[in-house]
Amino acid sequence: MSSIFTKIINGEIPAYKIAEDENFVAFLDAMPLVKGHTLVIPKKEVDLIFDLDTEEYKNLWAFAQKVAKKVKNAVPCIRVGVAVVGLEVPHAHIHLIPLNKMEDMNFRNERLKLSPEEYSEIQNLIINS
Repeated sequence: MSSIFTKIINGEIPAYKIAEDENFVAFLDAMPLVKGHTLVIPKKEVDLIFDLDTEEYKNLWAFAQKVAKKVKNAVPCIRVGVAVVGLEVPHAHIHLIPLNKMEDMNFRNERLKLSPEEYSEIQNLIINS
């Protein structure tokens, strides 16, 4: 079930990583809804988030919580929204989306097209928050 996320985990394609440990990685979404839109994934290849065993599931959310706090500190927003959709890529993932209005989390919205410099700036702000 190798996906684009597996290629990111293996370093085969680049990503703007925010955090990483032995089991999970967080990186900026390549097609963000808003600046700071971050994906949190397990390194283990699992399609559906509810197919993770209970301990992995809890640990994924704990990792996501740490990342969300960094996003909130770095990106001007009222709060960080959370979505688990799973239709785009067959690899369990959590969307962390900085929100200032409800529409910020509408997946039908046009995606931002950010420059590499903008991605790097956001990445550095979150990492250093």
